[in-house]
Amino acid sequence: MVDSAPPIPPAPTLPDWTRLQRSLAVEAERGFSDLEGKEFRFSQFLKQSLETSAVPFLKPDEQERWQQTAARFEKYSELPLNKRQHLVAETRRLLYHAQQDYRRVIEPESAPKPKQPKTTSLETKNREITLDQELTYLPGVGPKSADKLAKLGLYSVRDILFYYPRDHIDYARQVKIADLEVGETVTLVATVRRCNCFSSPKNSKLTIFDLTIRDATGQIKLNRFFAGNRFRSRGWQEGQKRLYPPGAIVAASGLVKSSKYGITLDNPDIEVLDHSGGEIDSLTVGRVVPIYPLTEGVQPALVRRAVIAALPAAKKLKEPLPEALLNSHNLVGIGDAIANIHFPENSTALDRARRRLIFDEFFYLQLGLLLRRQQQRQTQQSNPLSARGELVERFYDVLPFQFTDAQQRVVKEILTDIESPEPMNRLVQGDVGAGKTVVAVVALLAAIQSGYQTALMAPTEVLAEQHYRKLVEWFNQLHLPVELLTGSTKAAKRREIASQLETGELPLLVGTHALIEDKVQFQSLGLVVIDEQHRFGVQQRARLQQKGQHPHVLTMTATPIPRTLALTLHGDLDVSQIDELPPGRQAIQTTMLTPKDRTHAYDLIRREVAMGRQVYVVLPLVEESEKLDLKSAISEHERLQNTVFPNFKVGLLHGRMKSAEKDAEISRFRDGEMQVIVSTTVIEVGVDIPNATVMLIEHAERFGLSQLHQLRGRVGRGAHQSFCLLMNSSKNETAKQRLKVMEQSQDGFWISEMDMRFRGPGEVMGTRQSGLPDLALASLVDDQEALELARDAAEKAIAQDPTLERWPLMRTELEQRYQRLMGGAIFT
Repeated sequence: MVDSAPPIPPAPTLPDWTRLQRSLAVEAERGFSDLEGKEFRFSQFLKQSLETSAVPFLKPDEQERWQQTAARFEKYSELPLNKRQHLVAETRRLLYHAQQDYRRVIEPESAPKPKQPKTTSLETKNREITLDQELTYLPGVGPKSADKLAKLGLYSVRDILFYYPRDHIDYARQVKIADLEVGETVTLVATVRRCNCFSSPKNSKLTIFDLTIRDATGQIKLNRFFAGNRFRSRGWQEGQKRLYPPGAIVAASGLVKSSKYGITLDNPDIEVLDHSGGEIDSLTVGRVVPIYPLTEGVQPALVRRAVIAALPAAKKLKEPLPEALLNSHNLVGIGDAIANIHFPENSTALDRARRRLIFDEFFYLQLGLLLRRQQQRQTQQSNPLSARGELVERFYDVLPFQFTDAQQRVVKEILTDIESPEPMNRLVQGDVGAGKTVVAVVALLAAIQSGYQTALMAPTEVLAEQHYRKLVEWFNQLHLPVELLTGSTKAAKRREIASQLETGELPLLVGTHALIEDKVQFQSLGLVVIDEQHRFGVQQRARLQQKGQHPHVLTMTATPIPRTLALTLHGDLDVSQIDELPPGRQAIQTTMLTPKDRTHAYDLIRREVAMGRQVYVVLPLVEESEKLDLKSAISEHERLQNTVFPNFKVGLLHGRMKSAEKDAEISRFRDGEMQVIVSTTVIEVGVDIPNATVMLIEHAERFGLSQLHQLRGRVGRGAHQSFCLLMNSSKNETAKQRLKVMEQSQDGFWISEMDMRFRGPGEVMGTRQSGLPDLALASLVDDQEALELARDAAEKAIAQDPTLERWPLMRTELEQRYQRLMGGAIFT
C-alpha cells in the first residue's frame, strides 16, 4: 500500500496592503477602540493577517519585527489608550516600509508587464484623488517623499488634509519699499540692481547671498545665509548670481526687520517673475503661507507640496453638521474649511476656516461631555436624601455667623440635587476663604440625617487634618462622631475605624488617599466630598465612589478657574460658584519688591511679630540647586534664624519631612511656639492660622499666579490687617507684569483668567493630571466665545434628539472624535 502524500499547506499570501492600511486608518479615526467588524475584531484581523502574510523580501531582523508586531495585537484590547495609539502608528510605518521594499524587490522580478503609454503631466495633475489613497500616488510626492511624511504619521490623503498648520504667515499684502514697517510680513515686487554670493571672510563654512532690489520708491538690500561645505562651491555661488541678473523682476516675501544696514526682510523667500505684473507661482511668495509642525528630515516645502496635491480630495468630504446648524452659526462647509485652513484665498477665508474647525473641536467635545452626563443620570440610580431635618437645622443654630447670599445659593443647588434619585455630580468653586467647607457640611449632615455614611477626601495630610479639626469642632456640638484616616494612622486605630464603618456607627470619615484602600469598607455610603479634586486622578476618585452604590458626589476646589476651562474640564459636571467673600474680610495688602527692598520687608516682619503676629516665608526649593540661582528653604531657614531674626523662633516646613514631623511643626506654629516659619509650597492649601499676617514669597516670579493666590490666602484669615510681599528676582518684563496682577486684584477667578493668558491652561492646571483634551486648533485662552457657542449648540442638539440618530453623520463624527480625545465609546 502506497502511503498518501502529506497535505500541502496553503501557500501564504502576500499582504493585502490596501485593506490592512485602511483598517489601521479606520481604527485610528474611531479612537483606537478595537472595532468590531463583520467577522473579527480589529485586533484579531490584524494579528491573523500579519501572521499569514508572506514577506520573504524582508531581512531576518525585519521578519522578526513583523512577527513580534503580529503577536502584540493578541492583547491589543487590554492596552491603555496611548499604547494602542503607538502600536497602530508603528504598524502603519511597518506596512508602509514593507510595501516599499516589495515594490523595489518583488515587482521587477515578476513577469514583464505590457508597456504602458507615458502619462502626461496634465493627466497626472487631473488624476482623481480619493481620501483613502496613499500619499505615494499623489502627483509630485512619490515613494521617497511619502517615506518622509510617514515620520509625521501621515500615510493617506485624509491624514494630510486633517494635518492642520500650527500657524500662518501672511505674505499676500504687496507694498512699496518706502512703505515698509518693522514687524509686518509683506511681499515686494522690484527690480534687481545687483546680486553677489560669496563665502564669509570670518567663517569659511558660511555662504552669504546678497541681493539689492529697487522699485519706484526706494532701494533695499536682502541677505540669505547658507551653512555647509556644498555652498562654498564657486560653481554654486555663480549659479545663484545667474538666477538673479541685474534688471530681473523678483517678488520677495518676509518679515520686515531693522538691521545695522537699515530695513530689510528676514530670510526672505524670493521668486523671479516674467515681468512686473507676472503671476507668482511659489508656494510661499506673495500668499498666506501655512506653517506645519515638522520633525527631523522633513522640510516644510515637502508638506506644502503634498497638501497642495491632496486638496482636490477635500471636495469629497461629507458634511457631518446639519445645514440648519451651519446657517445659524454662519459656518462654512467642511470642504471649504479644510481647503482654506491650508492655503487660504485670503486672510478672511483663513479666519472663516479657523472658526469652523475650532467650532468643530469644541462642539464635539461638549457634545460628548453632555451625553456622558446624560447617560450617567439615566443609568445610575442613587438614594434620594432628605434636605430638611433636625441635624441641618441644629447646625444652622450653632454657627456663629450667617451664610452669604452666594453660600445660600450654592446650598440650595446642592440640596435640590441630593433630593433626586439621580446621583449628584457637582463641583463647587470658591475663592480662598469663601466658605466652601461649611457649605459641604450641610450636604454631609443631610446625608447623615437620611441614614447614610459620608466621606471627605483631601489630597494631603495637612489639608485632611485641617478639615478634621473644623469638623470635630462642629460635630461635637451636634453629638456626632468623626474620625481621621491617613497614611500616619496607627494600625490599632485603623482597625477601630474599619469596625465602626462596617457596623455603620461612624457617620463621617475624613482622610487622604487612605480612604480608597481595599480594607476601608462602608456599610452604606451615601455622599462623597472630594476637596481639591484636580489633585486626584480619575481612577482615585472613582475608587472612592465605588465604596457605595452610586453615592452623591460633591467636589470642591479653592483654585478658581475661568468658565471656559470649567466647561472643558468639567463639562459633565454641574458647576456652582461661591463668588462672594464673608463680610468683614480685609483685603490683603500685596506689594511686589526687589532684593534691594529686602530691608523694608524685614522691618515689616519685625513690627508684626512685635505686635504678637506670625509670619510665613515661602521658597520654591527644599535644597540648593547647582543649576538654579535660587534660595533654598533649608539654607534660608538657617540664615534667618542665625543672622536676620536671632531673637525669634524660626521653624522649617517642607515636603520631604515625614507626615508626623510636618504635623508637629504646623502644630507648634499654630500654638504660637514660633514666630516665623520657612516653608515650601506644602502650605499652599489647608493651613489655617488666623494669627499669621505676613506672607513673604521669595522668587515669586517662579510661581504661577493661581499658586501665588493660594499662598496669599494663608494670611488674612483673622481680624488683623495682613500683608503679602512678592520678592521678584527677575528683570524680565513679563514676570513683572504677572506680579502686577497680584497687586491689582484679590479676585481668584480674574487672577486665574490672567494666569491662563500668561502661561496657558495646561500649565495652570498642571500638565500631568490636567485632563485637558488635545485640541489641534482651538485655544482655551483665545477662543472662549467659540466654546460658549459650541456649548450652546451642543445643548440644543441633545435637547432635540438625545441619541443624535436623526443626524447619522454627526453621530459618527462624534464617536470618532470622542474615542480620540477621551478614550472609550460614547454610544454603547
